Amino acid sequence: MLKNLRLAVVLLLICGIVYPLGMTGIAQIIMPEKAEGSLLKNEQGKVIGSKLIGQQFKDPRYFTGRVSSINYDAAGSGSGNYAPSNQDMIDRTKKDLAMFLKENPSIKKSEVPADLLTNSGSGLDPHISPMAAKVQVPRISKERNIDEQKLYGLIKKHTEGRQMGVFGDQRVNVLELNAGLDQLK
Repeated sequence: MLKNLRLAVVLLLICGIVYPLGMTGIAQIIMPEKAEGSLLKNEQGKVIGSKLIGQQFKDPRYFTGRVSSINYDAAGSGSGNYAPSNQDMIDRTKKDLAMFLKENPSIKKSEVPADLLTNSGSGLDPHISPMAAKVQVPRISKERNIDEQKLYGLIKKHTEGRQMGVFGDQRVNVLELNAGLDQLK
């Protein structure tokens, strides 16, 4: 009995304290930015968000990201996992499409990329496709009185390629794109 208790305490110390602290220490040395949560700061040094977690941007002067079925709450990621035939999903998508078209009157219904109307599996995806960013350019150009070509250049600058050159699609981090937008003069 005493032997089992000692083993449990030793394993608790190793697995519950030594290993997590060791991995945290190694991460802090090897990749400190990622270990701290990939936080993005503005020009004043104030944290404006994490590059890894999507945020909601309601101001029409900013690019909008993907829909979140969990209201961008990182405490509980996930999705409703609705089938395309689910009436709640159909109603929500129609409502979001109508709102997007109202806010972006120069865009036709057929030009709206699917990633602006669908959520990711986690509900926290911080990325949109380059096309989803580009369809928002006329609205933002008008709202900010910025030349559209500057905005297309900003999108290109913030477009990330496929991971390891193979996995996934090109994507744009909405938080980084909006931070860059605030720095345009």
